Amino acid sequence: MSDASASDASPSDFDVLVLGSGPGGQRAAIAAAKLGATVGLVERRNMIGGVCINTGTIPSKTLREAVLYLTGMSQRELYGQSYRVKDEITIGDLTARTSHVVSREVDVIRAQLARNGVDVLPGMGRFLDRNTIQVTDGTGQERLVTANKIVIATGTEPARPSTVDFDGQTIIDSDGIIGLNSIPRSMIVVGAGVIGIEYASMFAALGTKVTVIEQRNRMLEFCDTEVVEALKYQLRDLAVTFRFGETVTAVERYAKGTVATLESGKKIPADTVMYSAGRQGMTEHLDLPAAGLQADKRGRIAVDKEFRTAVDNIYAVGDVIGFPALAATSMEQGRLAAHHACGEPAHPMHELQPIGIYTIPEISFIGQTEDQLTDKRIPFEVGVSRYRELARGQIVGDTYGVLKLLVSPEDRSLLGVHVFGTNATELVHIGQAVMGCGGTVDYLVDTVFNYPTLAEAYKVAALDATNKMRLINQLTD
Repeated sequence: MSDASASDASPSDFDVLVLGSGPGGQRAAIAAAKLGATVGLVERRNMIGGVCINTGTIPSKTLREAVLYLTGMSQRELYGQSYRVKDEITIGDLTARTSHVVSREVDVIRAQLARNGVDVLPGMGRFLDRNTIQVTDGTGQERLVTANKIVIATGTEPARPSTVDFDGQTIIDSDGIIGLNSIPRSMIVVGAGVIGIEYASMFAALGTKVTVIEQRNRMLEFCDTEVVEALKYQLRDLAVTFRFGETVTAVERYAKGTVATLESGKKIPADTVMYSAGRQGMTEHLDLPAAGLQADKRGRIAVDKEFRTAVDNIYAVGDVIGFPALAATSMEQGRLAAHHACGEPAHPMHELQPIGIYTIPEISFIGQTEDQLTDKRIPFEVGVSRYRELARGQIVGDTYGVLKLLVSPEDRSLLGVHVFGTNATELVHIGQAVMGCGGTVDYLVDTVFNYPTLAEAYKVAALDATNKMRLINQLTD
């Protein structure tokens, strides 16, 4: 589609117009195109792939892989605690791999959009009415675009406290990590949520002295308590200091670093302070009221089960609609929104969704935790397998990993799967498949796994759980 001015824009330029090219936007645009719709996608020139590709998920996970490789962390059990692939690791070493992966991913996305006939409109879009978007391309050029259906997939940005003077080097947010000029010798991470803990573990592995400050009394409250305790143990072993129940009241910048003052009166010095205080929906520039919409105070847009907003021809997907705000769920939300917008039937998203946390070591789980089941008065048995008992665990040098199954003693179904250690985010999908298909712990007992693999942990944990249930049955018969 050629450029059009405001005066000659056609009454209906597109069947579906998508705002944002992150995971949700990509999938919405491509799914709509595959259903035969004419599709446009609005995105800034330098942000194809959205935050996920350019500053968030992909750069951070690539950075993690670079850290693991260059520090030799995963091999120290075998070759000693002093083992490193490279003695002096620089930011350049880390960003070289990140830049390569990001550029390749952007190429893949551009090719997918082009192959499916999606018209990419460079710029920022804002509503003029429920069917009309004004696109400003950053050079002062504007155009009007109309569409029958519009999908908002603008994502989020780090929430920045207004009292903090961010400078991109000594005081940064999570998006600013990839812009650092050097690896700090010391770092304060404000906020012990997923992003904060992921970066805390990466920099601790690099040798940075990390202090994590969290106003709540524990971190990752939605995770299994034992798994979180295991992660804290590993991070403390990397010299991470935790300050729970504390709030940062001020950060002062000096010539040689920063000093954070806590509400309790403590003062903590560091080269760099990273704020990880949640994320804000990127809706401020959209002029939602012009379309009859509004966002909440965190910039999030409310949707129904079909991802339709309060205005029936406008949909919203991804982080901009709030929880669970994961790239994986955003992709599926985008696909489903496109189907609904095009009037095509689609199965709803499965209620079982895995959570992956890319700390060092990894955490991943699906289903319920022990605390949740206990609160609901649902009986369960626990089956545990430790990596150190697996041949593959010894081969890869992971002696701390653990896989835990929560099993119903009544119908032997899996109520939860919790994994901590190497490849946790991959292994969890075996449990997901069993749970999603209505399988029981007996399937894991009876099946054969390749040897030696970490997947064997499922069989070991299943046998552990069934042996415990058998003992209870023997005692109560």
